[in-house]
Amino acid sequence: ALETLKMFEKKDSRVKSAAATNLSFLYYLGNELEQATNYADLAVNSDRYNPAALTNKGNTVFANGDYEKAAEFYKEALRNDSLCTEALYNLGLAYKKVNRINEALDCFLKLHAILPNSAQVLYQLASIYQIMEDPNQAIEWLLQLISVVPTDPHILSKLGNLYDTEGDKSQAFHYYCESYRYFPSNIEVIEWLGAYYID
Repeated sequence: ALETLKMFEKKDSRVKSAAATNLSFLYYLGNELEQATNYADLAVNSDRYNPAALTNKGNTVFANGDYEKAAEFYKEALRNDSLCTEALYNLGLAYKKVNRINEALDCFLKLHAILPNSAQVLYQLASIYQIMEDPNQAIEWLLQLISVVPTDPHILSKLGNLYDTEGDKSQAFHYYCESYRYFPSNIEVIEWLGAYYID
């Protein structure tokens, strides 16, 4: 894939930008951040209005820990294409990293309107409501999430934990049991169930 894409580097700017965008993404997936950054820069310089190139550039900046600067690239990508879901999702993550929780929530609610059954978006919404210390909303989003991915032991144990925190032992027991059924090696779940049976 890398060799094929490199053949397009010498073409006109739009083709070059598309090839460089894909090369940047491949290097990013391979955790070669320096190369990913180089190709992200090439893609953006070749076509400043390419939302995928701007998103990739934002990703390389995000990976280096500069979340505010990454957010600027994601916002620019969204100005060029308001339906660029990758940029919107990553903008939400960047806001979450810098503790701009309301803005992160706004991003993920917009995404939920576009992608109502996205497990990642539902998870982020639940996570944000947990950060906001609103367990009832977090539970609501997690219940929607398990309707999409009913066998995820991590989500089931998270639901058990939230119900336990709210004092609903029977619901907590139900979700911890479900989590244990799909992943019987989670020590925290085993400890909770053991303590429940002792009680």
